[in-house]
Amino acid sequence: MCRSLLTFLRGSQRVTGRRVRRLLDKSKTFHVACGVTICIFSVVHVSAHLVNMVSFSVRYSEDFPGLNVAQYRGQVTHTDTHMDIFFPGVTGVLLVLVLFLMFTASSYCIRVSSYEIFWYTHNLFIVFYVILMVHVAGGALKYQSNVETHPPGCVHNNLSSWTNHRAAGEKGAESSGAPQTVCQEEARFQPHFPQTWLWVSAPLCLYCAERFYRFIRSSAAPVTIVSVVSHPCSVVELRMLKSGFKPRPGQVSPCPTGKNQTFGIHLRVLGDWTLWKCVFLPTCNISNLTVCCAFSSHPRVHVDGPFGSPSEEVFNYEVSLCVAGGIGVTPFACVLQALFDDWRQYKLKRLYFVWVCRDLQSFYWFADLLCGLHERLWRDNRPDYLNVQLYLSNTQGLQSISEERYRFLSSRLRIGRPKWKLIFQEIGRANQLKRVGVFCCGPKGISKALHTLCNSNPHTETAFEYNKESFS
Repeated sequence: MCRSLLTFLRGSQRVTGRRVRRLLDKSKTFHVACGVTICIFSVVHVSAHLVNMVSFSVRYSEDFPGLNVAQYRGQVTHTDTHMDIFFPGVTGVLLVLVLFLMFTASSYCIRVSSYEIFWYTHNLFIVFYVILMVHVAGGALKYQSNVETHPPGCVHNNLSSWTNHRAAGEKGAESSGAPQTVCQEEARFQPHFPQTWLWVSAPLCLYCAERFYRFIRSSAAPVTIVSVVSHPCSVVELRMLKSGFKPRPGQVSPCPTGKNQTFGIHLRVLGDWTLWKCVFLPTCNISNLTVCCAFSSHPRVHVDGPFGSPSEEVFNYEVSLCVAGGIGVTPFACVLQALFDDWRQYKLKRLYFVWVCRDLQSFYWFADLLCGLHERLWRDNRPDYLNVQLYLSNTQGLQSISEERYRFLSSRLRIGRPKWKLIFQEIGRANQLKRVGVFCCGPKGISKALHTLCNSNPHTETAFEYNKESFS
């Protein structure tokens, strides 16, 4: 996937309209669909080869020995079934093996639990394309090289099976009056030269140029780690500074620090390896909500990006609904930050923000940002601009946000899961005859429910357009 090219196309407002940008956001879906299609037709391809092995043996040509793949007629019925397809067979098995590893390692379970396995096996596509380009070089596919001196249907007296053909041809000639063609020499066949490179060279060159550009961009300017903040529920915020790094709202989370503009990423500590556990935690030795700024002994960090994101489209609607599940709030945090900086410069007139978490402490990740934006909108006499709804899905025990400074969040906290249909109906009644952008980043269950409601259009006078964020 050429993510830099997609980002460029998304940012070109004159080149791409909203519908085209929404299609570009489905690039991952298109990528997966292409992979599944390749797997399906690979099975069909292999099955056809197995059928051909029988056909090569049963339909062995005595007249054209150079065209045969089998050594003799009925070869598959004997113990010696080795045909002259060793090179295509070996490369074909390797192609199927590589494809099987890439396909199985792309499953959701492996991507979440062992992302390294997914990453390394996915890069086997380089080996796949190299083998694919030489797969036909074994000579199983042949063509006639002397059609001029041996045209199809010509009469050749030296071939035993041509007697009947010549008689039939003479009979047909008597009735039609057309002369019969005589073969000047025996038919000659030679293997096809591999031409796969003609089909894959253009996309491979484009991908290589993309990777080279991303490598230069990520390595050219140094990255300075400003601070590392440990948040509740094993979430770490890494704030960095890089010269020439200018993301658009919706791509990363910008955090102004004095005269410099830093940007931040949030990492959820999962599994036996994360940047936090292996690099920062042993040195900083911190816990809870603390900051570590001693980075002299840490390895160099490179940043690749920023890349396009569906969250950029939040500002292109007059009304938007952002739904986050757990750590899926991070794409929308930069949206909230951009509105906090200057909400007047955007087309957006109203934002509905729904955040679902299992743990109450998760709401503290961006509690200050939410309360700060709420207070600013009140000062600007726009209290209706932001509608926040927090849902705590863990219903065991009564829990609440007790801090006085987070009173706004406490009043918006609800226990249980959201009733999406009622939420859509409420938004539809308040925004009739408008187009509402729906943005989701969270579990598949929430995403599927929202997508279904957008397609079913529960409020006929309001159009809902679904946009999907994804970490994987």
